[in-house]
Amino acid sequence: MAVEDKHISYRIYLVAFAILLMAVAIAVKLTNIQWVEGNYYRKLAKERTVKNFIIPANKGNIYSADGSLLATSIPNYEIRFDAIAPKSVAFEKNVKSLSDSLSILLGKPSGFFLNEFRKARANKNRYFLIARNLSYTEYMKIKGFPLFNLGAYKGGIIVQQETVRKHPIGKIAGRTIGYERKTPSGTPDGKGIEWAYRKYLNGKDGKVLKQKIAKGQWKPIRDVNEVDPQDGYDVVSTIDVFIQDIAHHALLKQLTDYQADHGCVVVMETKTGHIKAISNLGKAGDGTYYETTNYAIAESHEPGSTYKLVDLMTLLEDKKIDTSAVFDTHGGRITYSGKPVIDSHRENGKISLARGFELSLNTVMVQAVYNNYKNNPSAFVNHINKYGLNKPLGLSIQGEGKPIVPQPSDKTWSNLSLPWMAFGYGVSITPMQTLTFYNSVANNGVMVKPQFVSEIKEWNKTIKKFDTEVINPKVCSQETILKLKAVMQNVVKRGTASKLYSKDFSMAGKTGTAQVNYAKNGGSEKYYASSFVGYFPAEKPKYSCIVVVHKPSTVNNNYYGADVAGPVFKRIAQKIFTDAPSTNEIKNINRKIQKQESDYDTYFVKSQKQQSSIPNVKGMSGMDAVSLLGNLGVKVKTIGVGKVKRQSLQPGENLVKNTTITLELS
Repeated sequence: MAVEDKHISYRIYLVAFAILLMAVAIAVKLTNIQWVEGNYYRKLAKERTVKNFIIPANKGNIYSADGSLLATSIPNYEIRFDAIAPKSVAFEKNVKSLSDSLSILLGKPSGFFLNEFRKARANKNRYFLIARNLSYTEYMKIKGFPLFNLGAYKGGIIVQQETVRKHPIGKIAGRTIGYERKTPSGTPDGKGIEWAYRKYLNGKDGKVLKQKIAKGQWKPIRDVNEVDPQDGYDVVSTIDVFIQDIAHHALLKQLTDYQADHGCVVVMETKTGHIKAISNLGKAGDGTYYETTNYAIAESHEPGSTYKLVDLMTLLEDKKIDTSAVFDTHGGRITYSGKPVIDSHRENGKISLARGFELSLNTVMVQAVYNNYKNNPSAFVNHINKYGLNKPLGLSIQGEGKPIVPQPSDKTWSNLSLPWMAFGYGVSITPMQTLTFYNSVANNGVMVKPQFVSEIKEWNKTIKKFDTEVINPKVCSQETILKLKAVMQNVVKRGTASKLYSKDFSMAGKTGTAQVNYAKNGGSEKYYASSFVGYFPAEKPKYSCIVVVHKPSTVNNNYYGADVAGPVFKRIAQKIFTDAPSTNEIKNINRKIQKQESDYDTYFVKSQKQQSSIPNVKGMSGMDAVSLLGNLGVKVKTIGVGKVKRQSLQPGENLVKNTTITLELS
């Protein structure tokens, strides 16, 4: 028995010792968790239940030159309700008034909201949706409603804000206004002014501390933000909405009429380089056109005949020949190294250099360049480099196309390089580069950089101003400029663009019709690019403009620059001239004309007589007769124009008011 008791005692001691060891282990672990690992677990718990969320700052607005909104940030609000947060007394006291207020604002029955609130509280819903896409004004109203005015903790209101970018004028100039976004991989990306000037437009993001209340659901811990966001600055663009609207619709009409693939138009202010309008339209699968690619900036291609201004400027500047120099057209066909140069419109006999430019004759321009530079092509190409056509313009907007100008030192230079270059082939430049070059002629030799933004503002305070940037202070002599202006004005008056001529407003420029992709797949992918570039008014240029239309329909064989692109240019010039206020001075406005004075005296005498009978108005002007009879209370019907030849009611008949009299005028 004693031995058995002894064994039991051992077992008790062993169990007690084991329990002691377990207690010590637990105590050590608790101490370790509390003092050693505690900070880590507390931090982990906090990160999983409380964390900072970014509040995106409102972007600055983008304005047009005339103050119209082109892009603006509008905050959208989502309101939710934490049904557990309010105490029972506060909930019951305010829920009916809250439902009534929401009913008035959101247009749903008060009973609907009351039932939903009670259901949410019964289900312990901590993230009940009340409304989405609310404006700031609506948000502020809801924030002041009963219960919600107690705040997030006591009232249960949960507010989530997001910023949406809106374009008040729609998609017009959308590709130039641009956007900023993130790619699926999270990389920042964008286009146009939005992207180029993002460091000004984007403000500084704020932070708000939120607490996790359910799976994937967070609510702000307090009513105030940890860091308030700072709005971005406003950007004032050079775009003029009036001119932009004209340019967009003129281009759209022409693209539609010719079933073209795509096209662009740019209007530049001559002196400043300010881009007043830019439209880039591409054809969608359903046949409609929309802004997809900034062709004016990005698309570098062979320009064709608009490049001939480079020839003429260089020849005149080097004094190789004058515009009066005579060339044989060879019937519109000449050959270089076995390759033909052909005129689209054949001319026979001899013709001057100026006339060859006006009629855009390839044979004349190629002969002029080749004969004078064949032994020293570098002299010709160096001029092109000096004009800046061999390098990008360095625009503020990204995506500028790369120009190509063959150099005599290149391995690819051949006997065909120089003659082909003379009529716009073998070279590649963007429409914006072509316009900048032509604008330098309009601007008396001063080449200015195209500019899309004029200033950065914070409300009415100017933060940064962008002045006109001169690329080349004098591309050529004034003597050359005057000759170039004269021949370009004649292109419109009597050359390839004579269809565009109007005596009411003057224009100057150059047509171009280039074959594109003629070398691909044996020429099976060849199409035409029709263009017109120039300026207006011709005598004192205010605007320069380029229009390029790619792949117009060739059904009626009128795919030439003057037919396709020219009318867009004319429409823009015409609308600007027509809608601009007239500043013509009328001289001698107070000078009296004897015949007018006599006619008025006759009318005045008759109008002053108290008439009881129909007067004799034969021989009077129709306008005076109508006025006289109308004042007598007689209704007048006229046939024809001029003076009164016959009257249906004879002179002397009794005058009855509201009687109708018919006057025959001739």
